[in-house]
Amino acid sequence: MPRTIVALSPTQMEMREYELGPLAPGMIRVQSEFAAPKHGSETSMVNGYGYDRFPIDGELGVFMHGGPSERPESTIVGNMLVGPVIEKALDVTRFEIGDRICAHAAFGEVHDFEAEWVKAVPEEMSWKSAVCLDPADFAMGAVRDGNVRVGDAVAVLGAGAIGLMTVQLAKLSGACPVISVDPLERRRRAAVECGADMVFDPTDCDVGIEIKKVTGKRGVDVAIDFSSNVDGMQAALRCVAFGGNVVAGSWPPPYEKTLDFGTEAHWNRPNIIFARACSDPSRDHPRWDETRIVEVCWDMLVDGRLSGESVVDPVVTFDDLMTAYPRIISHPNECVKLGVKFDKAES
Repeated sequence: MPRTIVALSPTQMEMREYELGPLAPGMIRVQSEFAAPKHGSETSMVNGYGYDRFPIDGELGVFMHGGPSERPESTIVGNMLVGPVIEKALDVTRFEIGDRICAHAAFGEVHDFEAEWVKAVPEEMSWKSAVCLDPADFAMGAVRDGNVRVGDAVAVLGAGAIGLMTVQLAKLSGACPVISVDPLERRRRAAVECGADMVFDPTDCDVGIEIKKVTGKRGVDVAIDFSSNVDGMQAALRCVAFGGNVVAGSWPPPYEKTLDFGTEAHWNRPNIIFARACSDPSRDHPRWDETRIVEVCWDMLVDGRLSGESVVDPVVTFDDLMTAYPRIISHPNECVKLGVKFDKAES
């Protein structure tokens, strides 16, 4: 039987077997070749603070807090996969056996999908770029919500997968300079590979002051925070120009009481914009919604305008995921976005 992996705690994973029934009409069966987790919101659930905010009153749009009445004993992990079709229902005409697809899915060796809801992966497309569709989606939402324009100076706080996609999209939008801020040297290197004009280590300098210096004392037009860290948000408020835009794009844990709106935020009056690509209707509704964002991102990943090559690092085997996944949380300096290779993958 195929296997999957779940998290029992931030430090303990469990391998489980599961069964798949007969394929229903319209379905395809896919053998996993490559996959990747979603480091931010996924690990928030593994860590537990994600659960504590729920339930949400959908009608009021208000979180009720207190967490569910009974927290699940395990958390599903994994975000996107790439693999070939190994079986299909008789009525499926979109794919043939052996065609590669990309889809949102938990870690597992075999999956069933509705054929109309997956992406066809061209032969020349890198799997690393394919599994970056999810971070690209949220990065594009943030860049659009932040109204990044040609010539704007942009700072991206946090160089995880979404931050690195944000760097690439800001460059494609004509921003200059694009500045990446992250305390981890591995991620700053990746930011340079993704096109950042300069990088700063916030543990080694006052980022707000240094960014003001390199932008003619003006500050950036748009600061986009994907750090999930109170210091990252404070740095965004500190480095943005008078009347500029600060985009809060991450899903952070509750901020500490050190977040200070009485300093630069009060003095320089930036616009604080919360971005979440999947919270439709979009600010540009009805012309834009998440479906359009995803389609545009996929086209850019397919033709190479966006790339996951510097983002997915390192790559481990599915069996090694048992020990590698907890280290996303305990040793973030060891990875940017973890990639997973299954036994039957060739490259």
